[in-house]
Amino acid sequence: MPSAQVLLDNKATGGHLTQTTDSDGEYSFLQIPPGRYTVTVTMAGFGTQSKQAELLVNQPATINFVLSVQESRTTVEVSTEAQTINVTDATIGNSVDNTTVEALPMEGRNVPDLLSLQPGVLYLGQRFSNISNANRDTDSRSGAVAGARSDQSNVTLDGIDNNDQRQGYAFTGVLRATLDSLEEFRVTTTDANADSGRSSGAQVVLVTKRGTNQLHGSVYEYNRNAAAAANDFFNKTAELQAGLPNKPGSVIRNTFGASVGGPIKHDKLFYFLNYEGQRTAENKQVFQTVPTQSFREGNLKYMDTAGNVVTLCSAVSVSSGKCPNASPKNDLGAMDPNCSSKGTCPWGPGADPNSLTTFQAYPSPNTFGGDGLNTGGFTFSAPNPASLNTYIAKMDYEMSDHSRLFVRGMQQGDRISASPQFPGQHPVQRSSIRPKGWPRAICGPFGRT
Repeated sequence: MPSAQVLLDNKATGGHLTQTTDSDGEYSFLQIPPGRYTVTVTMAGFGTQSKQAELLVNQPATINFVLSVQESRTTVEVSTEAQTINVTDATIGNSVDNTTVEALPMEGRNVPDLLSLQPGVLYLGQRFSNISNANRDTDSRSGAVAGARSDQSNVTLDGIDNNDQRQGYAFTGVLRATLDSLEEFRVTTTDANADSGRSSGAQVVLVTKRGTNQLHGSVYEYNRNAAAAANDFFNKTAELQAGLPNKPGSVIRNTFGASVGGPIKHDKLFYFLNYEGQRTAENKQVFQTVPTQSFREGNLKYMDTAGNVVTLCSAVSVSSGKCPNASPKNDLGAMDPNCSSKGTCPWGPGADPNSLTTFQAYPSPNTFGGDGLNTGGFTFSAPNPASLNTYIAKMDYEMSDHSRLFVRGMQQGDRISASPQFPGQHPVQRSSIRPKGWPRAICGPFGRT
């Protein structure tokens, strides 16, 4: 029906938009923020109809009405839930609202785990890595979408570029988004529109919560401990070989935080705040190459052309009887003929006693590794603690029915300690990460600047 009045209302923020259907009876509202809306259609001689619609991020919705003639002047209102199915474009991907985000069980409250639930996404997760021990995020094959590697994905937060151009990790932006700060998200796996597609991979769209006319908030804590954790295979083997009990390393993840949102000026100015902290005390299995007991005593082994293992013994091993089959030709001292005169070799011919002292400081091998002759493998469960803090603040201002302004600030305060090289030592590295971001945008019905 042409010339019908269509009203779009958001009771949470007081937003109100109107449109008039064209000659074909069609109407459209562009650049609408995600949220729950009431769509009402009125026209003289016809009953008023309204539908409730949950408009999702970056996903067009088609809501049709069939008006019925009313002979009397009374207004008949029919309210129903609209089916917001995308029949506008060919984009493939699902939007997930905040109710679903909060209901899904997520280990460590990790946003990439949510994004990996889309069909066509290959995400290996934190527990898997390739044989070179590369982290799953640094391998662009993990997080591939519809065949495109993860570093070809495009991540936006509130419509603003959030890509990490240097790392290109799977579903990871420069600024970290917490689950309780997300209003909703969408991953367009294929056939992205020209307004969002600038790469061959996924188009990841994240939207931050905003305040409403009603004060709302949350306090939460999620804790995981090692009460039911299984031991790492290599750690278990090393413990059994050393006569130690089968005890897994620490796996403690404690995530906690709070959020609050509400009005500053009714129907006009709103705020949203979120703090989230995460304390982890997780052990990491470390593999090192260490000298064997024979090499620590100054003996050198090698394999000859016939495939036999030959031992070149040090003078210490020969004199102590630890190398009973030694002869002058396989004594390491015989390989240093120029060490006979004074001053040429301060420590005498053969193995350097200072080097042997250093080798003795290494732990003995407890697993496969090294060359199997002079070096072996050593593995242990090492502490790998981290302290992560995320602060998010957002202000939304409804300037008019056709334009709005938002300012969002984010800051991270992370402290991460790398594993030690060997048990009992200090971490090989400590890092402090403090990125900041202050995106702001003015939005209108016909675009964003």
